[in-house]
Amino acid sequence: MNIIITGAGAVGYHLAKMLSSELHNIYLIDQCQDRLNEIQSNLDIFTIKGDAKSILILKEVKIEACDLLIAVTSSEETNLLISILGKKFGAKRTIARINNLELTGPVNTALMESLGVDTLISPVKLASEEINRLVQRSVFTDDHEFEGGKLTVFGISIHSKSDLVNKSVQQSAYLNPDLAFKPIAIHRQNDTIMINSNTVIHANDIVYFISNQNSINEIIEICGQECFEIKNIMILGGSNIGLQTAKLLEKNYNVTLVEKDKEKCIEVASELKNTLVINVDGRNVTALEAEGLADMDAFIAVTADSETNIMSSLVAKNHNVKKTIARVENIDYIHLSQNIGIDTLINKKIIAASNIFKYVRKGDVSAIANLHGVDAEIIEFIVKPGSKVTKYPINRLKFPRTANISGVIRDNVGFIPFGSFQLKEGDKAVVFSLTESIHKIERYFL
Repeated sequence: MNIIITGAGAVGYHLAKMLSSELHNIYLIDQCQDRLNEIQSNLDIFTIKGDAKSILILKEVKIEACDLLIAVTSSEETNLLISILGKKFGAKRTIARINNLELTGPVNTALMESLGVDTLISPVKLASEEINRLVQRSVFTDDHEFEGGKLTVFGISIHSKSDLVNKSVQQSAYLNPDLAFKPIAIHRQNDTIMINSNTVIHANDIVYFISNQNSINEIIEICGQECFEIKNIMILGGSNIGLQTAKLLEKNYNVTLVEKDKEKCIEVASELKNTLVINVDGRNVTALEAEGLADMDAFIAVTADSETNIMSSLVAKNHNVKKTIARVENIDYIHLSQNIGIDTLINKKIIAASNIFKYVRKGDVSAIANLHGVDAEIIEFIVKPGSKVTKYPINRLKFPRTANISGVIRDNVGFIPFGSFQLKEGDKAVVFSLTESIHKIERYFL
């Protein structure tokens, strides 16, 4: 594919990095030459210094032959204009990063499409929705549903008292007599381990399972964990993510939002209906204690400062808060959550990038998700007639060892395929793959 990315910030760089290893022609446009030099020294892509709103620049990168134009600069207006111009000059698909959630409504989305913007991506909206899901499934470190929950992929920490500890998957197969779920990967320290029958599970591993809806509670019990009820939630930071997260959570929980800026407090309070907004500095532990930190069931730190979010979440853990979620801007921090004791570290730019990936993947992709701190993707492919995956049972497909067909949705029912199962046209196959193998598995679904 010929892909043009405008904006060499964290989202643009992450996209370019992930795509540069997959034989795409990638042009990255930005006005900062130093930033472009740094990126080009690490990635095999074309970089262009200039204003992507310039028609001359767009023609220089052959916009008429562009398969996908991704506008992810820091300016919403610039992204929309670039997408509109790109579509006018021949780009097949355009994606614009936006901040204004008003544009994500059905009427405005249709308006944008008529102007030439095919897809709107809001990192704030995606991140707040992910936080909401993580709160609802209190014991999970990750949670991704496919086809409305017919299949769910989730991460869960293995308690030392679990029957899985120090046993191989084969040795613990008796715990899954109906083959209703499957462990697919382990996050151990900084490593991602694909699971096979000989893989031994250790205490404190984060294991990723795929399951139908009926077996989730059984898996939680097998892992030695217990779901806990969340009633009281404290959100640190009145950022856009903090505001949108509070709007989602205040419908079902008692929410307290802490913000140190008085004017922002007033602004946030005016938009929230059932949230207690407090004007204190969240770095002040005594102040948080006075506002009931020890009584909270969940603590969500989403200020603009990663270090503040991490440290305050650790303080919350020290006060026996059961669920902690921290926003981090530095992508390198994502791998730290298991090591330092925070339940989940999220990065809105990675979340946004993962939602963009499905427009790049070959084959008929209906959904895609990334796991926090794991160099892998979960992709839902719609099986095409005559595709390679329909030719043989899955145990004869010679899939890469770093990927597997984890789940299947057939006739609106989700189940776990094993051994001699054979895919057929119209199935939706949920595939778990390390990033390095994705371009190989895509060929099976063409």
